[in-house]
Amino acid sequence: MALFKPDGAGPFPALVLLHQCGGLGNARWQNESMLGWAKEAVARGYAVLMVDSLGPRGVESVCFGPKGGVIFSRGVKDALQAAAHLQTFDFVDKKRIALAGFSWGAMVSVLASSARWSGNALPDVRFAAAVAFYPGCFNIKPPSVASYEIVQPDIDRPLLVMMGQLDTETPADECVAKLSAAKAAGAPIEWHVYPQATHCWDCRNLDGHSKTDVRGNRVTYRYSMEFTADSRQKMFQFFDRTMVSRP
Repeated sequence: MALFKPDGAGPFPALVLLHQCGGLGNARWQNESMLGWAKEAVARGYAVLMVDSLGPRGVESVCFGPKGGVIFSRGVKDALQAAAHLQTFDFVDKKRIALAGFSWGAMVSVLASSARWSGNALPDVRFAAAVAFYPGCFNIKPPSVASYEIVQPDIDRPLLVMMGQLDTETPADECVAKLSAAKAAGAPIEWHVYPQATHCWDCRNLDGHSKTDVRGNRVTYRYSMEFTADSRQKMFQFFDRTMVSRP
């Protein structure tokens, strides 16, 4: 993991960043998009803890399913433990710690917004708000336990989901239907769909990358400076609204 902070004593709002299914990088490539989000957050006055759920466990990727014990419940616990770690620093505002996840990390962000999932992973630690970038709102079917939905019915923390309409890896339409049902039931959820965005629109170093995904879909990533800048603005405006500092 890596910890970054603005100059000064704080207390600063804090942000946990959780990567896509390919992690923070390896000997062949580095995840430049995650570092870009960390730099932007620090420039806006946030302390940032960037978590690596894969590397320390000897795992290069979970794009085609769990490896090395890295499952979604482990990701939720990693994120909450990162929040608990941030609470130990005097320069962090303990009531304003948020989570931003991307792809695999975005699904963790959605699950971490659930009261039950957070309570099971690490009781007494919650995020004040969360943002999920291009998550898959799938029904997960583990081999030895009951299946479950990424969008849980007991989401009780402000959650912003941002998606791309041209994303064939984690289709926006699947998410919008499930997010709409959860919002109708009272969950504090917002979302935005970029009509011309693909999966990983913030990943400059993956621009043009093509692959066949875990569901057999052929996908191509297209970086967009415009959508990256706009989604950054939307994320921090969302945190400004939902993480108001209170006495």
